[in-house]
Order: sequence, then structure tokens, then C-alpha cells
Amino acid sequence: MAHWLMKSEPDEVSIDDVAAAPAQTVLWFGVRNYQARNFMRDGMRVGDQVLFYHSSCAEPGIAGIVEVASTAFPDPTQFDPASPYYDPKASAAAPRWVSLDVRLVRRCAPLGLKQLRAFPELAAMRLLAKGSRLSVMPVEAAEWDFIAARLGAP
Repeated sequence: MAHWLMKSEPDEVSIDDVAAAPAQTVLWFGVRNYQARNFMRDGMRVGDQVLFYHSSCAEPGIAGIVEVASTAFPDPTQFDPASPYYDPKASAAAPRWVSLDVRLVRRCAPLGLKQLRAFPELAAMRLLAKGSRLSVMPVEAAEWDFIAARLGAP
């Protein structure tokens, strides 16, 4: 099983939105970076565990754990001209972007970005690299274990 981190702006989709959704499952949509898309399409598998990270907010940080609940499929927002994620170069015959479903595992007390930066054990974490802006990224096993222990996750 691989481990991941996915960023979402809480005013778009928050961990509370996942908890309130039917079957506590939501569509992960709107990824418009090729490297992040490739992680979703080529790397993520059903059952993989994901750190759910609130970004672009007053207190960015890890808000919970979700799991990948489906394989990747074409992101429907790329075909919708009314969507901010519309891509006029995408077509049903040649989709450019993917989505997948994620399901809540557990909410947790927030583990903020400042806290994450304070741990020397996480110094090499991709999230904490200068200029890191990817919305989907792998998490190394040692990083996952360290963070999960702080979240009280099994």
C-alpha cells in the first residue's frame, strides 16, 4: 500500500464535507497539474491511505485521513464549460485530467504546517520543500508512520 497527501482548499472541499457526504465519500476533482494527475492515474490504488491537507486557508495543515475509494477516471469538470476546471482541449475521446473518489477514514485534530516544519524527522518531506505546490504527492513510509503517530492513527 502506498501513502499520499492530497491538498484541498477547505472552502472547496473540507474534511467536514467528506464526513457529511453520502458514504463519507467525495469526488476528488479539479487537479490540473500533470505530475499530480500522473500520481492519481498511475500510482494511486484503491485502499491507499491519504493525508487530507487543508491548504490556502488561515491555518493550513493535515485535517484527517482518507483512503482512495476508486480507480482514476476522467474528471467530469474538464468537459463542463461552466466549471472553473473546464479544459477546452479535453474531449470524451481524449480526456486530459482524472478524478477519483476518496472515503473518510478519520478526522483528526489539525496538524499545522508550522508544526510539521518543526519536526526534523520530516525535513525531507516533499510537502515541506521550498516552492512545493503540488496538490497530490507521495508520502514516504517513515514520514507516514511519524505523522500517523502524531495523529493517533493506527
